[in-house]
Amino acid sequence: MKSLIVQGVCILATGSSVPEFSLSNNQISNIVQTSDEWIVTRTGIKERRLLTGNSKSIIDLGVLASKKALDKISMSPLEIDLIILATSSPNDLFGSASQIQANIGAYNAVAFDLTAACSGFVLSMVAASQFLHNGSYRTVLVIGADVLSKWTDWSDRNTCILFGDGAGAMILQSCLKQNNQILGFQLNTDGNSWNYLSIKYKEELHPHSVLNVYKGSFSCIAMNGKEVYKFAVSQVPLSIMKCLNSLNISTYDIDWLLLHQANERILNAVADKLCIDKRKIISNLDQYGNTSAASIPLALDEALQENKISNNDLVVISGFGAGLTWGTVIIRWKS
Repeated sequence: MKSLIVQGVCILATGSSVPEFSLSNNQISNIVQTSDEWIVTRTGIKERRLLTGNSKSIIDLGVLASKKALDKISMSPLEIDLIILATSSPNDLFGSASQIQANIGAYNAVAFDLTAACSGFVLSMVAASQFLHNGSYRTVLVIGADVLSKWTDWSDRNTCILFGDGAGAMILQSCLKQNNQILGFQLNTDGNSWNYLSIKYKEELHPHSVLNVYKGSFSCIAMNGKEVYKFAVSQVPLSIMKCLNSLNISTYDIDWLLLHQANERILNAVADKLCIDKRKIISNLDQYGNTSAASIPLALDEALQENKISNNDLVVISGFGAGLTWGTVIIRWKS
């Protein structure tokens, strides 16, 4: 049993990975009745990346994103103590984190999946930070990765225009309290509204001939877009404000707003409610669509590559989605 030692948490590196194949709105208009103008106006999405072929999986994306993060700081994977994979689309229902552990050679790490859909990366960051704050582990690799194209009904124009595949990774490490970057968090769940966004399990009509056991399978993504929008624009600003207030931080102190990349209208509505300049919104939604648990780390990694985020910038991160789950993490960026 390890003693509880409160320490700081710092972010060492990020990495990301997306499939090569890009599907444009014009190409989707050949599949379902829609148009580029219709999709862009309602979502802000212009294209999305899809993992094609039956030999590729979430493992490939997660491994590449993780290796990119490790390479940036020349870290050996043997230094990783814990791997948390945020995903709702594993290639094995028993979990995929262990396969990533083996593929990157992080043989000293404990590895597990965390399922919270589009909020998954935020919850994984929080979970990782708790292990680091209390001294249980020193170095944690957090991965957000999803391949929702495999669970998309490509005849449903309300959902097939939204989702794309991708992965993002972040390496966190314990540090001195004065160097702490994870300032605070705020998490929520409303299980009564689970059916607004789901991939439901469905049983076969008839049980096993001898045993009264029903086999089954999972359906495609089903979403009540109107209710999800109302939920996001009402609850996400409240979560952010609760988190800011607990830290005595004003919205005027925010340098960057990094939200789950679900829909451009949601991003703008949240910023408006918080009176945050839209120029402070980090977004790559137009290129990748909604990549679920991958969207936040993917957008963060690209923003860092583009040198948007400067030393000491205050970044508000908020995820929201199926469950319904939502939450906020506030970080102080250190170069």
